[in-house]
Amino acid sequence: MTDHDIAQKAARTRAGILDGLARAERKLFTRPVPKSARARMKFLRTREKGSTKAVAERLGVSPRTVQRYLAGASTKPNRRLQEALAQETESEWQPQVRAQGRQRAASSGMIITCRAYFGFGPEGTSDTGRVRDIMVDVPAHHAAAILAAQETGATDSDLQQAVAEAIADVYFRREGGGRAGLEVRFSDLEWLNISF
Repeated sequence: MTDHDIAQKAARTRAGILDGLARAERKLFTRPVPKSARARMKFLRTREKGSTKAVAERLGVSPRTVQRYLAGASTKPNRRLQEALAQETESEWQPQVRAQGRQRAASSGMIITCRAYFGFGPEGTSDTGRVRDIMVDVPAHHAAAILAAQETGATDSDLQQAVAEAIADVYFRREGGGRAGLEVRFSDLEWLNISF
């Protein structure tokens, strides 16, 4: 396996973890996120203190394009603009609700469900690595480490390591009991769900 392949797998794993965290935050919303392009543009303009130019820069379009959507002259954005609108709106939607959920997760833990490759021990033994479906109740100290890694923009390997350590400690090591020194490899993430 080349360095490029390893880097791609790490990037996919990071994207899966970040997507799982984003979905967990979306589940906390108490009001629906605006759906139409016009409503999303209006929301982003209020977040940018009325600046059409700032909204345009965030979305990578011209200020005139933003004005057309705000006026209702344009209603169907292209795929790239639609994705940018969705991402930017959700990233700004209900920040207090999101912060409370993250704080609750950091103090009481989170649940991680995933399908990925987990390996440990020498090859050819019953501990040989394989793809596993795992669901774990991650304690608060691990949840806080995962959230801190996300907030600080940790590298692919650091974020992956935080999640791997949480799963390994709870599922394989039983929080220090039994196989306390066991080193667990976590890669090839197929899917991951997180709930606070």
